[in-house]
Amino acid sequence: MIVTQYAISEWHNTDEVYARLNNLISQPMRPIKRDKMAEVLDYFDTRCVRSKELIEEAKKLIPGGVQHNLAFNYPFPIAISRAEGAYMWDVDGNRYIDFLQAGGPTVLGSNYAPVREKVFELLQSCGPVTGLFHEYELKLAQLLNRFMPSIEMFRMLGSGTEGVMAAIRAARVFTGKKKVIKVGGAYHGWSDQMVYGLHVPGTRRFEAKGIPGGCSRYTQEFYPHDLNQLRRIMVTNRLRGGTAAVILEPVGPESGTRPVHHYFTQKVRELCDEFGALLIFDEVVTGFRLGMGGAQGYFGVKPDLTIFGKCLTGGYPMAGGVGGRAEVLKTFAAGIGGTGERAYIGGTLSANPLSCVAGYHALLEMERTNAPVIAGRAGDRLTKGLNDIIERLNLPFVAYNQGSIVHLETSAVMLLDLKNPLRLMRELKPRKHMMEEMGAAYMAQGIITLAGSRMYTSMADTDEIIDEALNRFETVLENVE
Repeated sequence: MIVTQYAISEWHNTDEVYARLNNLISQPMRPIKRDKMAEVLDYFDTRCVRSKELIEEAKKLIPGGVQHNLAFNYPFPIAISRAEGAYMWDVDGNRYIDFLQAGGPTVLGSNYAPVREKVFELLQSCGPVTGLFHEYELKLAQLLNRFMPSIEMFRMLGSGTEGVMAAIRAARVFTGKKKVIKVGGAYHGWSDQMVYGLHVPGTRRFEAKGIPGGCSRYTQEFYPHDLNQLRRIMVTNRLRGGTAAVILEPVGPESGTRPVHHYFTQKVRELCDEFGALLIFDEVVTGFRLGMGGAQGYFGVKPDLTIFGKCLTGGYPMAGGVGGRAEVLKTFAAGIGGTGERAYIGGTLSANPLSCVAGYHALLEMERTNAPVIAGRAGDRLTKGLNDIIERLNLPFVAYNQGSIVHLETSAVMLLDLKNPLRLMRELKPRKHMMEEMGAAYMAQGIITLAGSRMYTSMADTDEIIDEALNRFETVLENVE
């Protein structure tokens, strides 16, 4: 039996966090002072010249100049040339403390040498892809089962988005039901059925056009941590064909941006059992970042299906898949023909040797070094330091964390919702722009975050690095209106 430690030293007081967040969003915005913001923009114009040139060229061939949303930064994206441990360097030679960590997968730190060496060995002997079975497909599946006993079987795919699509398809085949319930404001990839209520609860397909209404006709949502609303939906569904599955991020939507109470996942588990629905955990971020047993191990709740991504391969590409109960996963069996109902999924590059060897050795290294716990302690230190600064400067901002997932809310744009549509329309754009400006101000001080409001710490974040970062954060926060 594996004794697993977890990155979360203490679960936050959820009610207290919401009280602080509600206080923040009830107040006028406190953006960077205009003269200081001019200095921030000057940094980009004078210190990031080559990045700007590259992005202007990229805009001619790439929509918006970047290929994925993580790379977008105000006033323009920064082009990176090197990453190592806790740092990144741009093409102009500027060094940054890296709290993006590729959107969360690099718990070991960027470009971790022991894993990189194993990837090199694989590339020299086999190459990145063969189209046929490779031993490391099995070794990775065995390792997942050892860390998370709920993963009785595992099917690897190319991304978390694909994992979600596959899990929903399997749930519908297995249960014979159609409706899938998600938490409003949660991100489960960009498939037609899952962009419903993206970022802001109740917005339906507001942020994703080009999707016919019929594509999401069986997608439902409930307001974050509103268990009574979830029950009401499931009661109604029982009269109309039933609920195939409930899908959720265990720490709350958007990696805990809307945090949940510690008991939340257990209560959802009980509702799924009562109504004959499968429980799907989206552990794209929390899987292995919270500990080798994932969020399910931390909360002690066994989902029917688990979505993997990001952390699965330690930052190497084609990181994704779905695992869980064998009787459900058997619907994915490959080949033509066969018996029983099948959920067809595929992908030429899925479970390629490069991804599997990277995942296998990244997970072993995370276990050997206790990386999730070390990263979590860095998250604790960063959060405490940020709260000390906020209190010292008498700011309404809010910092809290779930281990190595650290939130610094200054505009609270993600807390807006359709319960007050007039306010949403009035404040959504300016609060979003303030968040972008805060992110730019951090970057001008040598700190890279996710959208100016979320950070991921890694094993590479020593006390000295965290303290250096806090000094830089204080320089920014001293200059808000």
